[in-house]
Amino acid sequence: MGITYKDSGVDVDGGGSFVKKIAPLVKTTFSDKVITDLGGFGALFSGSFPEYREPVLVSGTDGVGTKSNIARMMNKHDTIGIDAVAMCVNDIIVSGARPLFFLDYISCGKLIEPVLVDVIKGMVDGCRQAGCSLIGGETAEHPNLMSAEDYDIAGFAVGVVDRGQIIDGSTIKKGDVIIGLPSSGVHSNGFSLIRKLFFEIKKFDCNTKIPGLNESLGSVLLTPTRIYVKSILECINSGNKIKGIVHITGGGFYENIPRILPEKCSAKIDRNSFEIPEIFRIIEREGKIDDREMFTTFNMGIGLMIVADKNDEDKIVQSLKDSMENPKLIGYIDDFRDCKVSI
Repeated sequence: MGITYKDSGVDVDGGGSFVKKIAPLVKTTFSDKVITDLGGFGALFSGSFPEYREPVLVSGTDGVGTKSNIARMMNKHDTIGIDAVAMCVNDIIVSGARPLFFLDYISCGKLIEPVLVDVIKGMVDGCRQAGCSLIGGETAEHPNLMSAEDYDIAGFAVGVVDRGQIIDGSTIKKGDVIIGLPSSGVHSNGFSLIRKLFFEIKKFDCNTKIPGLNESLGSVLLTPTRIYVKSILECINSGNKIKGIVHITGGGFYENIPRILPEKCSAKIDRNSFEIPEIFRIIEREGKIDDREMFTTFNMGIGLMIVADKNDEDKIVQSLKDSMENPKLIGYIDDFRDCKVSI
């Protein structure tokens, strides 16, 4: 008998077993607009949106970067899927879009079923938090390209918004306020720097207890990314006028805020108006990292920013508090002078 696909390191039968194991979990996220089962060549979702005058689809894709290495080091894989969903749905809520569905792509050296089932459990949790359906995905074994324990995750999300309700920052003007929503920690950006600092230079491990942290280093780093979808949608659906939203991901404050600012506007951030989590202070201290680098690499404790008219501030803040958020007035919009963002 000649060589088989399994001889090369790819177990097709194992893939089938994996799909059967995760199917009951994934189906718990299905809305009534999902019109296919798992396992088809493509996932079908109803495109009928009678509640929208002129529905516009908004899509986004992202991954968890090297945060997955922390999950492997901790041998804890049931939250990293939340990160994958969060990175995508938080990007599309920036436009005011309601997430409809999510798909995943997992590449791995070997399909280790208990590990990847836990990854999917996290995605299911994330989709529930975002109110969207996990309608499909792909798991690909890459033997000899990745080690058996390695895996990487990418996610893809699609949402919908009425054309007349798209949030794009175009009406932002001098005097508008910036409201920040706290992050849960590092979220899913800057982990290459973190791993180099803590595990290569400092020789820490995930069980290291650092003064100032309530948990082990690994547990703090693995804290999943917050999902802001329901809070923002409730705020919008309550009739509040939001002019712009910023998801603070890779690029931090300095690169993400300008993405929504009109040409002649700048943002002034009061760094004393919000709490910087201790993990960032430790990174800054241990790595002797300058202030600009920190605010360009990390969210520094603010995961999402909202720009609104000063007159709408109180109503928006109250709506966010009603959604169990802890909003902070962290800055304002000014004329552009020397830079787009000052902190």
